[in-house]
Amino acid sequence: MKYKNYTLHNFRDLPQINNLSADEIEAIRVVGNVLPFKANNYVVEQLIDWNNVPNDPIFTLTFPRKEMLSKTHYSKVAKLLQTEEGPRLSQTFQDEINKIRLKLNPNPAGQEYNVPSFEGKKLHGIQHKYRETVLFFPSQGQTCHAYCTFCFRWPQFTGLKDLRFAMKEADLLHRYLLKHKKATDVLFTGGDPLTTKARVLATYIEPLLTKEFDHIQNIRIGSKVLGYWPYRFLTDSDADELLALFEKVNKAGKHLALQTHFNHPAELSTDVVKQAIDRIRNTGTQMRTQSPVMKNINDKPEIWATMWKEQVRLGLIPYYMFVARDTGSKSFFELPLVKAWNIFRKAYCSVSGIARTVRGPSMSCEPGKVQILGVSEVRGEKVFVLRFLQCRNPNLADIPFFAEYNPTATWLDDLKPAFGEKEFFFEKDNLIGKKTEEFNFSWE
Repeated sequence: MKYKNYTLHNFRDLPQINNLSADEIEAIRVVGNVLPFKANNYVVEQLIDWNNVPNDPIFTLTFPRKEMLSKTHYSKVAKLLQTEEGPRLSQTFQDEINKIRLKLNPNPAGQEYNVPSFEGKKLHGIQHKYRETVLFFPSQGQTCHAYCTFCFRWPQFTGLKDLRFAMKEADLLHRYLLKHKKATDVLFTGGDPLTTKARVLATYIEPLLTKEFDHIQNIRIGSKVLGYWPYRFLTDSDADELLALFEKVNKAGKHLALQTHFNHPAELSTDVVKQAIDRIRNTGTQMRTQSPVMKNINDKPEIWATMWKEQVRLGLIPYYMFVARDTGSKSFFELPLVKAWNIFRKAYCSVSGIARTVRGPSMSCEPGKVQILGVSEVRGEKVFVLRFLQCRNPNLADIPFFAEYNPTATWLDDLKPAFGEKEFFFEKDNLIGKKTEEFNFSWE
């Protein structure tokens, strides 16, 4: 299948555009000028049920809808567009749009605190939040085959260049890893690193297979490509070269994990995705799956149970259910934490033990990944039971803690400590710290 993408510039060329009302078409134009929009012909032709738009989950996952902006912001953008003439938008328009973007919490969870300093400079293409895991953003992979409307890294694809994470200096990455010998995992992320050519990706990965990088045990690649363009492993010009790279990593004694993003069972339904999964598995690579739980996409336990069962049947490992981060169009997707937990619990009860590798619901917050273990009653008070799955301070992982029950809370910031405490345990005596550098000394 030959790749073709659709953006604000050409989405009206879609044959299926007649399935949309004039208001829905206008919404794509308005919202798409604030939040990034891109789809492709695989998503459009094989995943979306156009008889069910706008409520089809994959349509909602990839196409902007009016409700994804506040009424105030939507109205302002619509009025600004009325004053624009010609195909090229004015700088004044772009400046006003960026003001709106900056109000949408463009880099949530304190990501700027994860950027380390090394050899006298900030490495804006690296994040090092947790001791064992270094995230790397190869500049050539800071795009995707289609953009998720919930994406928490949407600034990567907009004009907010100061908020973008990316670098192309492979040598700097390798020198940084040699300095941090307690790092065992490198996670290539984006955007989508698998939009990068195999030969470019190899320049980052192959040096990690040498003896001097013995401390790097796991190489992870975070990617949505199986959901949005499985032909990457089948018919793309360097598909065989990419799979050969995967095989080389595994034969070198490293563990290669493809962190795959599937948000709905529809993405697992096509013959091409199943063929792609088979080709990847034949290289010895393991695939772990993750997704946020989202209103209007997958907010029913039956959807998750179906998805996890099919993933296991295809040889994938269910890994994470996340809570959608508090950024961008979160108000359209967010769920109360108690509902997210109930969806997880009911789905978890509906699958066999082999699918219960999954963890969640998990919030990737500034201090770390906080899992909602449940709702309980302690000392006569109804509470949320929580724990860190990962933490900036690794000594705090897996310690249960409690928050007042709040039926409307959608994020950690909405919660208060239980039992009249003024602070959560990790806030006392600055046990978390804010910057990666504050922990680097204790790590080494």
